[in-house]
Amino acid sequence: MVIPNEASIADLAAALEAGETSAADLVSYYLGRVDRLDGTLGAVLETNPDAASIAAELDAERRAGHVRGPLHGVPILLKDNIDTADRMQTTAGSLALLDSTPRDDATVAARLRQAGAVILGKTNLSEWANFRSTHSTSGWSARGGQCRNPYDLTRTPCGSSSGSGVAAASDFCAGAIGTETDGSILCPSAMNGVVGIKPTVGLVSRAGVIPISHTQDTVGPMTRTVADAAAVLSAIAGPDTRDPATLVADSHYAGDYTLFLDPNGLQGKRVGIPREGIFGKSAEADAAAEEAITVMRALGAEIIDPADIPSMPRISESEAEWKILLYEFKQDLNAYLRTRPDAAIQSLADLIHFNVDTAGDELKYFAQEILLLSEATAGFDAEEYRSVLEESRRLSRAEGIDAVLTEHGLDALAAPTAGLPWPIAYENLDGHGDRSEGPSTSTVPAMAGYPAITVPMGFASGLPLGLTFMGTAWSESLLIRLAYAYEQATQLRRPPNLLPR
Repeated sequence: MVIPNEASIADLAAALEAGETSAADLVSYYLGRVDRLDGTLGAVLETNPDAASIAAELDAERRAGHVRGPLHGVPILLKDNIDTADRMQTTAGSLALLDSTPRDDATVAARLRQAGAVILGKTNLSEWANFRSTHSTSGWSARGGQCRNPYDLTRTPCGSSSGSGVAAASDFCAGAIGTETDGSILCPSAMNGVVGIKPTVGLVSRAGVIPISHTQDTVGPMTRTVADAAAVLSAIAGPDTRDPATLVADSHYAGDYTLFLDPNGLQGKRVGIPREGIFGKSAEADAAAEEAITVMRALGAEIIDPADIPSMPRISESEAEWKILLYEFKQDLNAYLRTRPDAAIQSLADLIHFNVDTAGDELKYFAQEILLLSEATAGFDAEEYRSVLEESRRLSRAEGIDAVLTEHGLDALAAPTAGLPWPIAYENLDGHGDRSEGPSTSTVPAMAGYPAITVPMGFASGLPLGLTFMGTAWSESLLIRLAYAYEQATQLRRPPNLLPR
């Protein structure tokens, strides 16, 4: 079988079942694309030296009549902050964790293996998930260099799951895994023209994932279609004793999320448009969103416009999220590093010193102001930490998303995910210039720990735009319905034109 460009996971599963291809063929196909095309993109840090042998074992299982599920033999790439206890590295893009091997797979990696997926390699990212400097550049890590947008190599891929977004867009894998604290799945998915699901905090285990914040961190799929994202989410979601936040997920975990792929999913749903604080910052994103609203109405949705998040002005002025991340990064990273006893660093303080000692590599473009601020924080018993944690949850939940959903009787909210990808320029870094002109759609669901899904919304000047659906806690099934209906009606994704077909 000649494997078609951008084949879906369902297509691959059907071809595997029919004997038209094999897991070994798929590994060869995707590795070939990475080898030919990734040199200018910088999306993949390394490929799995055992991928071919793993694929051969999975093919043997299939011949013996044992098929683990729809991901059996399907290659998946992982962001390089997700532990794998194999011959690959897990570094968060930093040179400080090179040559250190995690003792165990992250739960996400283990569940993908159990589902029969082939872990094909590790993707580049904004170093330390973009929590190092207030003047960082998205998609850059000391280990991997600069990751670039496949629709325009001079433009950002956004981050921090930069490589995962670029790899999915460039057909380097059937799907990729990203992580998000605030925007790190949603933004790179939108800016690379793919689908990204940011699950409710607690739906997917973070055990074995290099952390920023146990309050906001989550792990999710980044794929070319909603159906593929739903299939991957089905494999990785569910409770895990290694991550206490997931223990409440048992009653909320839907099992097979592909059951919610309903082309009529918008019919009769009440969808609110939160304009304040999101619209009015990117003319291109606003124009595409107006077209999306028209489409949703035509598909039977009742649009409530505007349906503003009442706490948005206070969230814009609040430092609660920022302070939570500073407090939690120090404590959470130090706890994680205790699982890596062979690493060159054993604490955030060690990391700071390592970066100074290797400044020619680590600090050549930007510094580590965030690491210094985090190291200066106290423990979780600090009164300030408890205060900002309460403030963040209240503003984003009861006075935020839940308030607007209740006030208008809404099923979900919809808004543009981000503006256009901004130019990569180290003298005009992510904290300045074009980025600040885009919407901030991710912040409220990030603070709340609530789910969101972004789906391609079209193009402007040849660059992708995304539409985000967001809702209350554990509403992934509903959001998948809405996003799938919109995607099927519009079919707005197209592959990067810089890559050969």
